[in-house]
Amino acid sequence: MQLYIGNKNYSSWSMRPWVLMKQAGLPFDEVMIRFDSFKPESKFKTELARLSPAGRVPVLVDDGFAVWDTLAIAEYLAERFPQAALWPADARARARARSVCAEMHSGFGALRSHCPMNIEASLPEVGERVLREQAGVRADLARIVEMWSELLAAHGGPLLFGRFTIADAYFAPVVMRISTYALPVPQVVADYMARVKALPGINAWVVEALAEKDFLDFEEPHRQAPTQRKA
Repeated sequence: MQLYIGNKNYSSWSMRPWVLMKQAGLPFDEVMIRFDSFKPESKFKTELARLSPAGRVPVLVDDGFAVWDTLAIAEYLAERFPQAALWPADARARARARSVCAEMHSGFGALRSHCPMNIEASLPEVGERVLREQAGVRADLARIVEMWSELLAAHGGPLLFGRFTIADAYFAPVVMRISTYALPVPQVVADYMARVKALPGINAWVVEALAEKDFLDFEEPHRQAPTQRKA
């Protein structure tokens, strides 16, 4: 299998299936298509057009068969590798895991927009300002805290459904966002975030994201390029 992804520092969608497969020990080859722009004529879009009509990462290719969209990839992997038990075993827990992943997939627009994933950055002052000015971000963060707290209590931790599942991979980019912008969370959530970041699959992604050192202006609403920064 080949997994086509974008820049690890910025691509939250790519992070989900990559850390899922890495943490679960599923075999795959990574193919990184660097973000150069998202215009139709860009190299990024041109290369993706060969793989997926959606023109977005991630794309999983298994023996020539392409699967795009993170939820579709997660479901495909769960069926392809049942022994990996990527969803919870209990039917109700499995339904709840699918529900929260779908909620993440289609929601939290304010958090996504105002706090884009940027693993390399440290932007606590931006996080403080965004929380102060954006009611939508406050609502999104409150929902994340509520959701994670309830799931950790219901399943006894240490992860959302006890052990590592698709849900933890799906929310890994949110963990990164909260960390980058130093958004305030209760201790139970902070402890969960620390455990997620310590997982080998997530840690491997973060290490490689930090090693990229590929500053992209169009992914940086809150920072200037290093050469433009004041001394």
